[in-house]
Amino acid sequence: MLLFEDIVRAEKIVSEHIVTTPLVHSQALSKAIGERVYLKLENQQVTGSFKIRGAINAISNLNPEQKKAGVVALSTGNHGRGLAFAANLMKIRCIICMSKLVPNNKIEGIKALGAEVRLVGKNQDEAQLEADRLSSEEGMTYVSPFDNIDVIAGQGTLGLEIHQKIPDLNFAFVPLSGGGLICGVAKALKSLNRKLKVIGVSMDRGAAMYESQKAGKPIFVKEEESLADALTGGIGLDNKYTFQLTKQLVDDIVLVSEKEIADGIHHAYWRESQIVEGAGAVAIASLLNKKFKPNGTSVALVCGRNINMEKHFSLISGKS
Repeated sequence: MLLFEDIVRAEKIVSEHIVTTPLVHSQALSKAIGERVYLKLENQQVTGSFKIRGAINAISNLNPEQKKAGVVALSTGNHGRGLAFAANLMKIRCIICMSKLVPNNKIEGIKALGAEVRLVGKNQDEAQLEADRLSSEEGMTYVSPFDNIDVIAGQGTLGLEIHQKIPDLNFAFVPLSGGGLICGVAKALKSLNRKLKVIGVSMDRGAAMYESQKAGKPIFVKEEESLADALTGGIGLDNKYTFQLTKQLVDDIVLVSEKEIADGIHHAYWRESQIVEGAGAVAIASLLNKKFKPNGTSVALVCGRNINMEKHFSLISGKS
């Protein structure tokens, strides 16, 4: 499955095209929970999200025939933006399939990077059917937003960056959806620091990986609208990698409510001077609301900033 060496190789590929995002001490969160807390500000990444890491690594590992046929993906926004950026960088065709629940700002962001967007159905499962059709009928390579070893390894480069700055880290709070991010980060961090604990954080509306882990197998979970829209969607009943990797590498999973996510966005802006989307705020929200009390130095991974700015204004001004 996933090897630490896969992440090291990915770092050599990915580092040429991304920025090494800041890792900063949060005085506000440290005071709130009584332990030292840092923020890994991946919301400051080139495309506003960590997804570019996995996308670049996945496309770089395609063979010439696959690159010629192009790539297709299912996305709630950030994976699509990352894949569009990577495909544009390497001059290959890219189609992103999305449900009609995806915010318009994320759709326009993908189009601006040169990719074609197909809006299909009312949920990600319906959009998945179109992505599967393009793969089977037109020969395009499907790049999963999470269940792909090259994607997971690319996301794991975040773990290498965190360890370089805080080698004696005790806890990592990481947003959890399909599992690509948390599996890569956990593999990197735990390969270098066996005592570290990784805590997954998801929303309490339709948390597919959380419910699947409880059930002991991948299951269908109804998708619901959430401020953390980038975390919505299933993990796939035929999940190949991230279900088992999450089971092996993640020490606990906690859930945050919509109000707690909104409070996390509010805190990020007013106390940390950061614009973050709902998914980017869940790790902060979990610490603010003491969902899991760390005993030692922690990092909260702030994974993205791609939020509708009118919605953001409403949340930070208390008008939502």
